[in-house]
Amino acid sequence: MGMTIFAIMVVLLLLGFPMMIPLIAATATGFYWMFGDLGQMETMVQQMMAGIRPASLIAVPMFIFAADIMTRGQSAGRLIDLVMSMVGHKRGGLAISTAAACTMFGAVSGSTQATVVAIGSPLRPRMLKAGYNDSFILALIVNASDIAFLIPPSIGMIIYGVVSNTSIAELFIAGIGPGLLILVLFSIYAWFHAVRHNVPTEPRADWRARVRALQRALWPLGFPAIIIGGIYGGVFSPTEAASACVLYALIIEMIIFRSVNIRGLVATARSTGLVTAVVFILVAAGAAFSWVISFAQIPQEVLGAIGIADMGPTGVLFVISAAFFLGCMFVDPIVVILVMVPIFAPVVNSVGLDPVLVGTLITLQVAIGSATPPFGVDIFTAIAVFKRPYAEVVRGTPPFIVILLSVSVALIYFPQIALFLRDLAFR
Repeated sequence: MGMTIFAIMVVLLLLGFPMMIPLIAATATGFYWMFGDLGQMETMVQQMMAGIRPASLIAVPMFIFAADIMTRGQSAGRLIDLVMSMVGHKRGGLAISTAAACTMFGAVSGSTQATVVAIGSPLRPRMLKAGYNDSFILALIVNASDIAFLIPPSIGMIIYGVVSNTSIAELFIAGIGPGLLILVLFSIYAWFHAVRHNVPTEPRADWRARVRALQRALWPLGFPAIIIGGIYGGVFSPTEAASACVLYALIIEMIIFRSVNIRGLVATARSTGLVTAVVFILVAAGAAFSWVISFAQIPQEVLGAIGIADMGPTGVLFVISAAFFLGCMFVDPIVVILVMVPIFAPVVNSVGLDPVLVGTLITLQVAIGSATPPFGVDIFTAIAVFKRPYAEVVRGTPPFIVILLSVSVALIYFPQIALFLRDLAFR
């Protein structure tokens, strides 16, 4: 049955159907195969509804809505100006500023695709004018957006936390260490690239300009304070933090900055509604699909064929990393998390791995896969936003992917990169 289900998904994907159709079709086939009665489809609907019932999923549309409001407003631009005033004059400073801006906006949005749009749109023209080649620029923007999937709030971590019943607050804080490590390594590579290609530096901003940029960015910098300070200070839960972010975004963009009006807010809400509908359909279908494969004991068959039961914790982590990385090269990250986390859950529990470490590693892998050819979703977001051909967008990605995979290996052998802050806050 397992081969039939996955064959249906592959065929429908190749025929161009959106991901939700292959997922639902494969799930329905599995139910019919097991029960032989279309009347049992009500069980499938029950499983789909159960998948979107957890209250913590409310955080997903809230964070998407907050990110959309800020993308439409001035928050992204003010964060960019702050970073540029601090490091823009250094060798490779504009590229370093781009990576840092992606990190800071990631601490606001939690979405790789929102980061590509919000940071890439204003900074790409400036980098082209400064002398960077476009393939490097596009690869930097696409891969630096991965940091947004690690720095809290992370939509990927919310989905993983719901599927695996892991603390979302602990996942959030565990992503900070790997995210900052990636930023440092990207900055080093940007410096080497600028030196090698003799890219000129930007004019140095004086301290008056830096103070002014900091003052302008104080309101957007309040988002990380709300999310991180609020959650770990015990003020509110991750779900409540998402709602607080929406309220804060409305206050600063509509009242303080006056950059979003009622008409813009309605358009933003409509866009958020469409994205949320797609996400929740995927989550519902993924929950039913996970129930099918668990009921049919497909995970045990797959993992038994791999021989993962004989591996130690390190071997299991490498297998998990490879599976999620390869999966997201072809399929949407949310779908990969929904489908594959239940497959590996029994092994993770049996070898005694920390679910927070596993969740951080999985989040990193799906972020890398999202920016990796052939079908990483962030690649196609960049193609749509920047109107550049596929070959040009992916040409400069290999060095960044190598850096990201190196961080993955470091995380496997040195888990305290992720767990140090978690242990500090919760142990």
